[in-house]
Amino acid sequence: MPPAQPASDANPGLGRIDETPLPVEAVRAFPNLEFNRPILLTHSGDGTNRVFVPSQLGAVHVFPNREDVVRSGVFLDLSKKVVYKDTENEEGFLGMAFHPKYKQNGQFFIYYTTTDAPHTSVISRFRVSTDNPNRADPSYEEELLRIPQPFWNHNGGTLAFGPDGYLYIVLGDGGSANDPMGNGQNLGTLLGAVLRIDVDHKDAGKNYAIPKDNPFVGRQGARPEIWCYGVRNIWRLSFDRETGVCWAGDVGQNLWEEIDLLVAGGNYGWNLREGMHPFVLSPSPSGPRPDLIDPIFEYHHDIGKSITGGHVYRGKQVPQLVGHYLYADYVTGKVWGLKYDPGQKRVVANRP
Repeated sequence: MPPAQPASDANPGLGRIDETPLPVEAVRAFPNLEFNRPILLTHSGDGTNRVFVPSQLGAVHVFPNREDVVRSGVFLDLSKKVVYKDTENEEGFLGMAFHPKYKQNGQFFIYYTTTDAPHTSVISRFRVSTDNPNRADPSYEEELLRIPQPFWNHNGGTLAFGPDGYLYIVLGDGGSANDPMGNGQNLGTLLGAVLRIDVDHKDAGKNYAIPKDNPFVGRQGARPEIWCYGVRNIWRLSFDRETGVCWAGDVGQNLWEEIDLLVAGGNYGWNLREGMHPFVLSPSPSGPRPDLIDPIFEYHHDIGKSITGGHVYRGKQVPQLVGHYLYADYVTGKVWGLKYDPGQKRVVANRP
């Protein structure tokens, strides 16, 4: 194996990049708690200072946001509805988002792989119990979307509300290798895309509405839910709470992991391109094209093999991290802070 090249060498068109290690270290936030296959740490935004940790196996744990907490409770248990197998471990409970008005309406949304159909993703609305804020209502589920996949992998998984109040849903390309069905470039399927829906209104025959400004509304043959497309398998998407910019880390196949700034109507190139390069196993690999949006950053598989996107840090406790996009690699366990300069339109730092 060739030596790992610095990120600045892997992105020669971006200029020199600061790779000085950040003067921070990771510590266990809740040293007395352990979870089995946690996939997310989130909060409900209702001012109660609670932490919610869903497990890929189907349960959502809740506990107070204190370092000395010794016990978590079960907020919701979907383990009988959720498919998870160690041999097909990209399925399961994959995403959760609380409604921006959760304090008023008690609604939250979950993305999971269902037991009642093979390789099928479900996005549903749930609500909190009326008599216990630490328990969901076990009798209530309203299904919004049901999406069959050809294979067990590349499910994406993020649910996130944008600054516009709409729900964004990340779907992978349907799985296997090479995107054999060409889903990434097909606007007629929801796979290989990021969706945007209105959960506060309902169109005829749906439990949600299509925002009128979605970019493919009215285009013949296109699914109107699609906000952007040409993605392979984005594990995590997030919005910068200061700027509203949408960040995502898209997992590559053979050579490159990438970080994208997502925009409405954007085509991010999969399966024509991998990172900033033609995807060599595509039936029609492509060089740069004005209709394809390249990532702002990539790294080679000598450095890591499965990017997990994170968040732009806007907190106050660690000033050195402010404005950095924190992301990780699932295979190596490494974490970086990436700094993007919108004026120069380039990455200026990628610091471990």
